[in-house]
Amino acid sequence: MTKPMNMTQKILAAGAGLDYVEAGQLISVKLDLVLGNDITSPVAIKEFNKTKLDKVFDKDKIALVLDHFTPNKDIKSAEHSKMVREFANQMEITNFFDVGEMGIEHALIPEKGLAKPGDIIIGADSHTCTYGALGAFSTGVGSTDMAVGMAAGHTWFKVPEAIKVVLKGKPAKWVSGKDVILHLIGTIGVDGALYQSLEFTGEGVANLSMDDRFTIANMVIEAGAKNGIFPIDETAVLYLNEHCTKEYKVFASDADAAYSRVIEIDLSALKPTIAFPHLPENTKTIDQVGEVIIDQVVIGSCTNGRIDDLRIAASILQGKKVKRGVRLVVIPGTQKIFLQAMEEGLAKIFVEAGGIFSTPTCGPCLGGHMGILAAGEKCVSTTNRNFVGRMGHVDSEVYLASPAVAAASAVTGKISSPEEVM
Repeated sequence: MTKPMNMTQKILAAGAGLDYVEAGQLISVKLDLVLGNDITSPVAIKEFNKTKLDKVFDKDKIALVLDHFTPNKDIKSAEHSKMVREFANQMEITNFFDVGEMGIEHALIPEKGLAKPGDIIIGADSHTCTYGALGAFSTGVGSTDMAVGMAAGHTWFKVPEAIKVVLKGKPAKWVSGKDVILHLIGTIGVDGALYQSLEFTGEGVANLSMDDRFTIANMVIEAGAKNGIFPIDETAVLYLNEHCTKEYKVFASDADAAYSRVIEIDLSALKPTIAFPHLPENTKTIDQVGEVIIDQVVIGSCTNGRIDDLRIAASILQGKKVKRGVRLVVIPGTQKIFLQAMEEGLAKIFVEAGGIFSTPTCGPCLGGHMGILAAGEKCVSTTNRNFVGRMGHVDSEVYLASPAVAAASAVTGKISSPEEVM
């Protein structure tokens, strides 16, 4: 009889053609999707070209998204995009997303139905772990691994141990997936799940929207995790019915599967949570913040640029004005979300409040463009990292928060609870 396995083990075993895999085992697995962007793909393309191959392993299983510096901010970023564009044309890549079609990759891929349960996905971007929200094994790799993946269609992994995160209860009104994952990272630290799988389970999962789950899975890398993964329930199936036309296989953990540890989180006890500079683990709840005067607010990114995020922010900003001296930058995750925000009147709310509404881009998250910070400036951001110099000058500061806290802070000019402005 096969030994018990958790979700990640089952997916990796299937990809390796094995009945069973155990933590620490080295395996070779088939890939369902290989992903790259305008920063990481040029390096991978150069490595791929060294193979002298004239085609990728499967033109339908590669996705190339121009999102970090697009529309191009300078000559170098234009050259990078040109290289990716030419490679995509040469290799007849089906899923190539250029300006006008592109979005922030980890918002775009699920929206396009390119990630599904049971898939094994690698991407030359650390936040590729986002697709675990859809019951896939997805993880970030280096550009060289991306090149090998494009050429061979398989890669190797060391099977990770798993941490079971049991979610209970229902979050309060202004508590979202961002607060859940910041609470978890604050509890276990930025290396608390190093090369492990974070498996989210429990009755509380049903109280999280898909956008909440994408946010949580997106940031498991900030705890050092190899991947994060959610079970497929009714909410996930409804999302897949809307976005994915391909067949998929659902894997579920065995009741007696092994875990390195179990962590319980009572969602009803959580408060809006903020990560102070300069690590995502440096968390404080809203009642512990004190007075932090800010210069900028960014709402967007692969973490919090989805339609629910924009709706929450708009509900707080409606009929209000951004504090004089504060810059509000709102960036939808994809063109579809951009259009939804316009049709629902959300974009109008942001602009009338005194913010700007941008084309989809990673932009300020990595200190790219659309909101770079000067020395001494402080920003509340819905992005995923607040390292030294992450969004600009090394003497600037980034405070990670939910869209609700970010929107409220834009109104007051300091880190604030939504209740303060509603």
